[in-house]
Amino acid sequence: MTDTWSVGKHVFTSRLIIGTGKYKDFAENKRCLDASGAEMITVAVRRVDLKARGQDSLMHHVPPGSVTFLPNTAGCYTAEEALRYARLGRELGLGDLVKLEVIGDQRTLFPDNEATVEAAKILVKEGFIVMPYCMDDPVVCKKLEDAGCAAVMPLAAPIGSGLGLRNPYNLAIILEQAKVPVIVDAGVGVPSDAAKVMELGATAVLMNTAIAGSKDPVAMAAAMKLGVQAGRMAFLAGRIPRKLHAAASSPIEGMLG
Repeated sequence: MTDTWSVGKHVFTSRLIIGTGKYKDFAENKRCLDASGAEMITVAVRRVDLKARGQDSLMHHVPPGSVTFLPNTAGCYTAEEALRYARLGRELGLGDLVKLEVIGDQRTLFPDNEATVEAAKILVKEGFIVMPYCMDDPVVCKKLEDAGCAAVMPLAAPIGSGLGLRNPYNLAIILEQAKVPVIVDAGVGVPSDAAKVMELGATAVLMNTAIAGSKDPVAMAAAMKLGVQAGRMAFLAGRIPRKLHAAASSPIEGMLG
């Protein structure tokens, strides 16, 4: 049986989502997209010229329809600003999906929880399929789900830090209570980080810097694909229970006497 997941009307088989920032050019971005197997790609509405055409445009290398675009409100520091760019993305023909980001601190780029919930409620009422970037806070994730968000996107660590999952216990609580997809967003550095969050049961992983900022982005994109796949397979397979003491791999009970 095909292992799929969905958000709104969109159905995916890949559980890796990549971005469009920090690549040397759109051609490299496209090569990484192909290597990653990702079926969804994020686009910062305020940072990418979505009206541009030709060799220097994103749409030339990644034409609409080839993947699902996820416009985001990256760089917005107020609910009002995030609402404006979410609406602009829809007006430009990117659809009703939106990754909602409202940053609360310029140094850490941690999200503003209160403003995120406020903006999410408005966007849901306007018919958007809202996927909010948020802290790894079970209470905030529950509020966003109750507000009608189609998914929640708690961070693993600060954006671009590459620190990997800092609080697996909070993520475990979020996964336990959520009835919508949980997409771990931000902080992944290497494939083992991606595998870890998938082993815990995350629906998908979103990353940008870990691929775009590596020495060989295309190779890293392929490695991240494998990490996500391995973590998902391990989650479905079911890990053995942790034990304080050893348990023999080849027990001898029943073999003697």
